[in-house]
Amino acid sequence: MGVQAVVWDVGRVLIEWNPERVYDRLLGEAGRRALFAAVDLHAMNERVDRGAPWREEVEALARAHPDHAEAIGWWHGRWAEMASPAIPDSVALLRALRERGVPCFALTNFGRETWEVALDLHPFLRDFDGAVVSGRTGLMKPEPAIYEALERLSGLSGEALLFADDRPENVQAAAARGWRTHLFEGPAGWAARLAAEGLLEEAAA
Repeated sequence: MGVQAVVWDVGRVLIEWNPERVYDRLLGEAGRRALFAAVDLHAMNERVDRGAPWREEVEALARAHPDHAEAIGWWHGRWAEMASPAIPDSVALLRALRERGVPCFALTNFGRETWEVALDLHPFLRDFDGAVVSGRTGLMKPEPAIYEALERLSGLSGEALLFADDRPENVQAAAARGWRTHLFEGPAGWAARLAAEGLLEEAAA
């Protein structure tokens, strides 16, 4: 049995996710490094990805670090810049799969509210047959339960699913469930894998 559906991570696969780049532009690299050493912004973002309210988390962290309050607030006010631009060659692959009738699902660590912003910012994210979003479920990759949720949503499991993610631990968790997997390092390698699985013609890839 071949692949029956493709499962996509979103951040750093279909869209850029690079808060550091935004902070580097606003504070300079040294200023950004100092901020990130003093304030655990990524831990706050993980709480949002697990379903905590976005603005409230940002504002609480800003109150806890008043000397950095303005910069912390950018995680809300300038978030769209951190989650942009789209990765055009990856988007083209998603569209090519959809045109061929290949079911595609998203499996992503994303906040409830930030996901809604991303849908408006990048309308192609609405093209999936379904999406399992960590902020909606309270589950996060690489926890096994979030992969199980995708299996329930798609009605598929094991080698019927091909999953691409940029984080090795997320790929390994999918492989442990018998999924076919691809460690995403760029659209070219992903295109080659999709062609090798017979999901796209070489020319389309």
